[in-house]
Amino acid sequence: MQTEFTIETRGAALYEFTRPVAKWLHGQGAQDGLLTLFVRHTSCSLLIQENADPEVCDDLAAFFHKLVPPSTDPSMSYLRHTYEGPDDMPAHIKAAMLPISLSIPVRDGKMVLGTWQGIYLFEHRHAAHNRKVAAHLGV
Repeated sequence: MQTEFTIETRGAALYEFTRPVAKWLHGQGAQDGLLTLFVRHTSCSLLIQENADPEVCDDLAAFFHKLVPPSTDPSMSYLRHTYEGPDDMPAHIKAAMLPISLSIPVRDGKMVLGTWQGIYLFEHRHAAHNRKVAAHLGV
């Protein structure tokens, strides 16, 4: 079974989309299997991360911004792919460092996630985007 999720972003941040995935799984009937999520873009990532304290997501975004700053930062002067904006190539670098797909076990139609775990799209660009995440449930 397959579907696609659209995550609307408003700029660089982490966007949780655990509930829509859980709702889709529930609609497939109680099954065991493996859920694969794959983001169809080269400047964002997927993460399983804590969803209890929003400061965790804020700190992750701040860390990666500091680790890979915009191409206007003097430390990034070696970058050549800059014509799509100062956040574009750094976004590609972050996406190369972080996962673009996730595998999540499913038991009785529910994701086997930890108590404080949620599924996030990590948007690396500063502008708003509609990001597509393909989902496949293998049983």
